[in-house]
Amino acid sequence: MKIAIFGQYYQNNTAEIVTKVVAFLEKNEISIAFERSFLEILQEKSIVKNDYPSFSSYAELDSNFEALISIGGDGTILKAATFIRDKNIPIIGINAGRLGFLATVQYENIEPFLQKVIQKEYIISKRSLLSVRTNPEYDNFNELDFALNEVTVARKDTTSMITIDTSLNNEYLTSYWADGLIVSTPTGSTGYSLSCGGPIISPESNNFAVTPIAPHNLNVRPLVVCDDVEFRLKVESRHPQYTLSLDSRLIHMNTDVEIVIRKANFKISLVQPK
Repeated sequence: MKIAIFGQYYQNNTAEIVTKVVAFLEKNEISIAFERSFLEILQEKSIVKNDYPSFSSYAELDSNFEALISIGGDGTILKAATFIRDKNIPIIGINAGRLGFLATVQYENIEPFLQKVIQKEYIISKRSLLSVRTNPEYDNFNELDFALNEVTVARKDTTSMITIDTSLNNEYLTSYWADGLIVSTPTGSTGYSLSCGGPIISPESNNFAVTPIAPHNLNVRPLVVCDDVEFRLKVESRHPQYTLSLDSRLIHMNTDVEIVIRKANFKISLVQPK
């Protein structure tokens, strides 16, 4: 059995978690591969002293991995998903932060949970993603054109609201006058969308949420739609650019660039206890 490990070393208890995870895996003769940057940090701080196989890209992971352990918070899992993509390698989220909707394994439960993983006594929760397409000449995503939580359009370098002309399946829906607009998956419904008044959606639901950020038109409310629709967003702003974010990845787009959002053609698998 092979297991990959990824983290970002933001939390004070990361060292204790890594030590416990590595000790358990080695005791059970499980092969370990670390994400390269994370391994370098751990070796620099003498948390890990041995050399281990490592990976630094999506291409270096294969179906021989039983799972990828993400050590951190929900943001670390979002980053881990960029290494997994369509490989269908399940992600185990070990929580090193204060709150985790996705990273649910607490420090005291690491060993019992990993024992269940070895015995294959767990549930796989399949999570849908959003994919983004723009004009080909403006495609700045470097193949990371997907989001597990949400795709957000927001104003840039201005305090003035922007206008987001929105269509569903090429049929005009409305023009949002707001600071921005969030298109969220069920997974992301407990993130930024929730903070802006959006609904909580059950992970297995075949829906997306559309949530405006501080809307000026008071008749506009968060909207739940089927996940087979295609969104088209066109932004008008006093500034020549706007901000587009895919989870935590930010880029700036010219206002003449139309955004097309639809469900991605793959899902991310999260490991959960029975």
